[in-house]
Amino acid sequence: MISIASFTPSYSRFAALLAAALLLPGCVSSPSKPAGENDFSGIYFVENRSVDLAVRKDFEAAIKRLQAGEYEKAIELLEKVKKGSQKNSAPYINIAMAYEKMGNLKQAEENLKAALAINPEHPVANNEYALLYRKTGRYDEARQLYERVVSHYPEFMPVRKNFGILCELYLNDASCALAHYEEYSQANPDDKDVELWIAALKQRLLN
Repeated sequence: MISIASFTPSYSRFAALLAAALLLPGCVSSPSKPAGENDFSGIYFVENRSVDLAVRKDFEAAIKRLQAGEYEKAIELLEKVKKGSQKNSAPYINIAMAYEKMGNLKQAEENLKAALAINPEHPVANNEYALLYRKTGRYDEARQLYERVVSHYPEFMPVRKNFGILCELYLNDASCALAHYEEYSQANPDDKDVELWIAALKQRLLN
């Protein structure tokens, strides 16, 4: 048995969290729909649990399949991981992301519900669910989820960017968008797209 360590951001509050890069650039003046989508670049086991080496290998193989766009094969591997890693939300989150990429939003939602049943406050699962809400036009529910994550994990920056995008493009709330973009930009000053979005929003608010 080995312990699977999580891949985490530099800030200490996320020692048990998943570092997901949910960041896609938009256009130079404002984000373009759809923006803030998920990717698989940092999806690893979250909980510090001991699991069989075979389970870990299946999980790592599944991540490679996800990154290669081989979603059906990834799901097949992740279903095995679920059986060998009880009460671990990570495989459910990844399965949900794979189904979302395949356009099967019903299965994506079912797996996100399962992930949140294991860990209701999981910031990545909630962020993914908020993205799903946005895709299906449930903007108020998305906002509520983002507010929940921000309340519990204010330093989890991917949700700041996605919350800002929701506010700007879908809720027409420029003040909300600006606040979250600025929080994100302070932690990610190299993201020049968001810097331009901030400038455009400030100009809009002045007019």
